[in-house]
Amino acid sequence: MSRCLTCFTALLLLMLPLGLIGQEDLKAEPSASDAREWYLEDQFYLGLTYNLLLNAPDDIASNNLSYGVFTGFIKDIPINRQGTWAIGVGLGYGVNSYYSNLRAIQTADGIQYLNADLGGSFKRNKLETHLIEVPLELRWRNSTPEEYRFWRIYTGVKFGYIVGTRSKFVTSDFTDSFFNPDTENFQYGLTLSIGFNTFNLHAYYGLNSLFEDGVADPQGAPLEVAALRLGLVFYIL
Repeated sequence: MSRCLTCFTALLLLMLPLGLIGQEDLKAEPSASDAREWYLEDQFYLGLTYNLLLNAPDDIASNNLSYGVFTGFIKDIPINRQGTWAIGVGLGYGVNSYYSNLRAIQTADGIQYLNADLGGSFKRNKLETHLIEVPLELRWRNSTPEEYRFWRIYTGVKFGYIVGTRSKFVTSDFTDSFFNPDTENFQYGLTLSIGFNTFNLHAYYGLNSLFEDGVADPQGAPLEVAALRLGLVFYIL
């Protein structure tokens, strides 16, 4: 009998730590308030912009509607417990058209640039770029795991690599279109997105020239135009 009692006591002592561990595991389960540190925001994006050329020569003027379209995916990485601050690292694709009177012409000596005659049979003249883009953002938002309508301010940099550029000149009599290798492939600039819920203002300010070193404007000066893109961006979980 005493041996049985001893065994029973030993069994209780062995089970006690297991019970305590089980209680700790139950306490360690995240509560609803802690769950927010696991939630993510704004994984996919789609944007539309109006494009401008900065630092253009005085006699170069924009015409028609210069536009851009960009889309992609961003990995959202919260950096505080509440999830209000995060880092965003993404991969996307962008197409940008710049309409102006800066016409590119293929010659035996390479590509030359001149001021297009906007009168007569002229219709449009554009430079179109296609880019692979890598946005890097610091993100603030006042969202929660249950609230999908919130304010956001995202700022950062965007790196782009031009995979193709086309120059196109159109009149009522003929069309001249060709791939243009004069653009600087590596592009980078500052970005800012700010808004509430679905509609968000977006800006991109290019920090380097669209054209390679050595490309000259119609007056023979370096052609060092940069991109400014203003528009809207839509975020999707």
